Amino acid sequence: MKNLQKTGIYAGIAIIVLILILNKTGFFSGSDSDKGTETKNIKAIPVQGLIIKPGNLQDKIYTNGSVLSNEEVDLRSETSGRLTEILFEEGRSVKKGDLLAKINDLELQATLKKYAFRETLAKDREFRTRQLLEKSLASQQEYDIALNDLNSVTADIEFTKAQISKTEIRAPFDGIIGLRSVSVGSYITPQNKIASLQSINPVKIDFAVPQKYYDIIRDGKQVIIKIPGTDKRFNGRIYAVEPKIEQNTRTLQVRALADNSRRELSPGAYVEVEIILNEMTDALLIPSEALVPDLEGEKVYIYKNGLAIPSVVTTGIRTERNIQVLSGINKGDTVITSGIVQLRPKTPVSLKEVK
Repeated sequence: MKNLQKTGIYAGIAIIVLILILNKTGFFSGSDSDKGTETKNIKAIPVQGLIIKPGNLQDKIYTNGSVLSNEEVDLRSETSGRLTEILFEEGRSVKKGDLLAKINDLELQATLKKYAFRETLAKDREFRTRQLLEKSLASQQEYDIALNDLNSVTADIEFTKAQISKTEIRAPFDGIIGLRSVSVGSYITPQNKIASLQSINPVKIDFAVPQKYYDIIRDGKQVIIKIPGTDKRFNGRIYAVEPKIEQNTRTLQVRALADNSRRELSPGAYVEVEIILNEMTDALLIPSEALVPDLEGEKVYIYKNGLAIPSVVTTGIRTERNIQVLSGINKGDTVITSGIVQLRPKTPVSLKEVK
């Protein structure tokens, strides 16, 4: 009887162990083929992808600036008098040295003529006295007096010509004349502005950058000038940097030159400035919409064998459309750029478009 009880106990234990083994091996959960069928029934999410290739990237900073004339001056006379001629047209181009306006100089011209007669007489006297001196028929003192008279008259002529030149207003450089403020017949003084003259090709661009760029901003760096509200862009280069930081704003004052041969940049205008700090030719770039914020940092989804595989990345420079990736992806990877919200690690996906 005891042997039968022991046998029943052993049989029960064996049955329990067998059930546990079968359950652990998945005997009761269905076959592998059933699992495969279930996985295949999961619908793949259609997405777009971008094959990563090294590209060009410019590290830029953005600021605002003002357009200045390359050269600008208010035309004024050096002497007082009646304006007798205006020889320019408003808004027209002039060349350096062109006579623009004339003040009455009749008295000075008469004085110059008088000195011209005296000069002729003084030259003759000096010549005759020098010949007599060479023949010992005149003293050195007599010759010195004659020479001094000649030099004195010559100086008077040069002084008068200088006074006459002050009655002539000439263009100090090539440029465009603005609107005139006086008329012929007006009595003007050095305080009266006749017109303005501006050289506007090239133009200067004044702007400021934060002081942290003090060691980066240097002569020769390229800038791009944009007119707000338009697609017009102009290339320029920095040619001067203020050596002192502005204390009130903690900014560095910078000046650039930009081509203005088409006269589309007007002095006094407000412009947007892009400063190119560095240029790279092998940067790995992704669209900004492909980047996913994550607790671990930032990540992207990479397409591999029909699945969306997450990869944590380190980012660098950001532009208006793209983001530089420093680590986490490699050249040739296909980064998923659409349907990001629906993706989870190892989500089945199908590429409907690859760029």
